Amino acid sequence: MNQSLQERYAPDTRCFGCGPSNPSGLRIRSFIDGGEGVCEFLPAPHHEAFDGFVAGGIIGVVFDCHCNWTAAHHLMEHAGEQQPPATVTAEYTVRFLRPTPSRQPLRFRARVVESSERRATVEGELNAGGAVTATCRATFVAVTEGHPAFRRW
Repeated sequence: MNQSLQERYAPDTRCFGCGPSNPSGLRIRSFIDGGEGVCEFLPAPHHEAFDGFVAGGIIGVVFDCHCNWTAAHHLMEHAGEQQPPATVTAEYTVRFLRPTPSRQPLRFRARVVESSERRATVEGELNAGGAVTATCRATFVAVTEGHPAFRRW
């Protein structure tokens, strides 16, 4: 099995959305494919807002973490480093286009659309059953020493 970005670079991270070491978290797995971040997430019934549909907050968490890892990977590659910088969310916006059905795999894609040395803006989309149900635009910043998240992975 291929290692996700989270498993490769941050196996001990306990983030609720993407931490491999958090048994109560979502434990999403992000991969890079053709320069884009890809993630498949299978929601459980306890991720629903109402019968058969995923809660918006869960979708927001997956977008936040997945887009963050897409940004961190991009910044690592751009700098020619072997380890991604610790990045945090500066801002993100999710647009819900239609209810997202649960009980099926959700496919998230993300791509960097703007970047500088320490900052990346990412756009993402969620596809469920062949339809785009939500989009996201987010900005992430690589933190420096002194920030509480500096050595988180």
